[in-house]
Amino acid sequence: MTDHGHSQQEIAARINAPPGRGVLRDVVYGGIDGSVTTFAIVAGVAGAGLSPFIIIALGLANVLADGFSMAAGNYSGTKAELDNIRRIRAIEERHIHLYPDGERNEVREILAQKGLSGRVLDEATDAITENHDNWIDLMIEGEYGLGSVDPHPRKAAVATFFAFLVAGMVPLLPFLFSVDRAFAASAWMTMGVFFAIGALKSRWSLAPWWRSGIETLLIGGAAAAIAYFVGSLFHH
Repeated sequence: MTDHGHSQQEIAARINAPPGRGVLRDVVYGGIDGSVTTFAIVAGVAGAGLSPFIIIALGLANVLADGFSMAAGNYSGTKAELDNIRRIRAIEERHIHLYPDGERNEVREILAQKGLSGRVLDEATDAITENHDNWIDLMIEGEYGLGSVDPHPRKAAVATFFAFLVAGMVPLLPFLFSVDRAFAASAWMTMGVFFAIGALKSRWSLAPWWRSGIETLLIGGAAAAIAYFVGSLFHH
């Protein structure tokens, strides 16, 4: 857990500029999917006994096309999330204009559920509803369960693509450099990527690094084993 200062200036700076969810989810998602899907192609083609050239061609196509597809999908999904927040904000603005008393009662109920009561509840309700933006922010969080920090579609897409690209290239490296027993080397390197992503993910969780690494390793390994088995069915 990262320590941070608690002086008045540090608190004000931190609260006024919350980081939001960041790109951790996008990096982990892109990295795991990049290594899994690329190695699945490597395993499937190798299981079918096809040439390394085909492995490289299909692998590179997957890294670029699927990586772009994932980034575009993440961009669209995050943008849809942002558009939904803007839609809800417009709804709340209209409701405050048309039904101020009802919206004020909703603010009071939200604050009451946070533990406020009596005179403190009355004063807090007055303070919140005096500021239009604060009023809407509280409604978005309390009534709809959405965060006050807007997501960043472009940042999410870029993080997903580069994580996919970096992790997805690892299974192809032994074939690109004509390493002896390239498939075995690719398998070991990919397993290392799975474990590394899981271990890195543990920095933002309560799970031990080795447990998180093993969990991700098992997930990726299962996908690779399935692909290799399917490919082996077509081996001549």
